[in-house]
Amino acid sequence: MHLFGVRMKLTSHTDFALRLLMSLAVMEERLVTIEELATRHGLSRNHLMKVAQTLVSLGYVTGVRGRTGGLKLAKPASAIRMGEVVRALEDDTALVECLGDGPTTCILSGACLLTRTMGRAREAFFASLDEVTLADLVAPRILLRQRLGVGNGNERGLAATA
Repeated sequence: MHLFGVRMKLTSHTDFALRLLMSLAVMEERLVTIEELATRHGLSRNHLMKVAQTLVSLGYVTGVRGRTGGLKLAKPASAIRMGEVVRALEDDTALVECLGDGPTTCILSGACLLTRTMGRAREAFFASLDEVTLADLVAPRILLRQRLGVGNGNERGLAATA
């Protein structure tokens, strides 16, 4: 979305983190490997590994090491608020320079209403995300499990796609 020349977009790290969390919530009955998630989503294993490490360090995911290890949610999906997750993952949520922490180069800063307007827009964005839990996002469970190829006898080995 473009607003006043501002491109509002989450980083790919956050995007992949949300996909990973949703996948773990849908496959909550077992541990899920990075390799399996990478294959199912068509994403880089190395990138997903970094995402998983971030989610583990933030306390959203638990990693179990070893040959039979994998990932699982560290808390119930109903306890994970999307606003909290996005705030934790995104480094810069300043929609315009004057909302950032550093000095501004804008000669209009402090004299216009753009800062306040964009600040309200950012607050509304996060307020909307704060209303939604991970459990809410995965409510169409059957469809999501179908998209992930889960529950069709193709659970761990991914024989049909490997």
